[in-house]
Amino acid sequence: MVLSRTIDGRARAGLDRGVSTDAALSLPDAVLRPASGNAFEATVEQLATAIRLGVLRDGELLPPERMLAEQLGVSRNTLREAIAALRDHGLITTRRGRGGGSVVTYAGPDLDPAAASARPIRVGPALLDVLDFRRIVEPGAAALAASRTLAADQRAWLLEAMAEVSSAPDDSAHRLADARLHLAIATVAGSPMLIESVTRAQAALGELLAAIPVLRTNIAHSNDQHEAVVRAILAGDTRTARAAMEEHCDATAALLRGLIG
Repeated sequence: MVLSRTIDGRARAGLDRGVSTDAALSLPDAVLRPASGNAFEATVEQLATAIRLGVLRDGELLPPERMLAEQLGVSRNTLREAIAALRDHGLITTRRGRGGGSVVTYAGPDLDPAAASARPIRVGPALLDVLDFRRIVEPGAAALAASRTLAADQRAWLLEAMAEVSSAPDDSAHRLADARLHLAIATVAGSPMLIESVTRAQAALGELLAAIPVLRTNIAHSNDQHEAVVRAILAGDTRTARAAMEEHCDATAALLRGLIG
């Protein structure tokens, strides 16, 4: 775990607010991968996506440049330019001097109803493709996770990630915790390609969910569905894990199709 070893006391203080198992520390390792194509743009995209999905959490110190550049397969100069872009966008803050470094400063999306109504997203092929893509990859991830023999820390991670969603103090924190749970499920499934696909699905889904108001009833239903998925995974019940995640994806898709347009 390249990145896991770099999380110092300040980062752990952030993790203490939620998931704190050893398995949870592998999430950045699983999601961040060598950049392809245009190195600068790909690095900005990966780091920004990791921040917006809560993989790199608010208040957490980024790993040292050398280790992060190695993880992403880019030069340190390219990494510095990408970090500068994220800093200009308000996603991180950099402190200079001894004990300094770049710290994540993103606590979740703006879920204010007025702001959501101002985002003109319409139902169309792109939206439907996101929902179809998610319905294929996420139930598959849940079923694969259920087929694995999970270590004790992985099992604890899933339970704590699920609890973090249901106990999130506000809507923005709930969205980040929700994404982390889905990525945790993909991570324990053990397929790098699947992790990449779920990351893409969650990133696209986050943009869509930001365009609709937060509904208390939906969150309650979502939490129940999360519990059904996690319990099935821990029981090794692949069929139920897949079916429960399909139900969860279908419920979100129905809500989005009904409220966007």
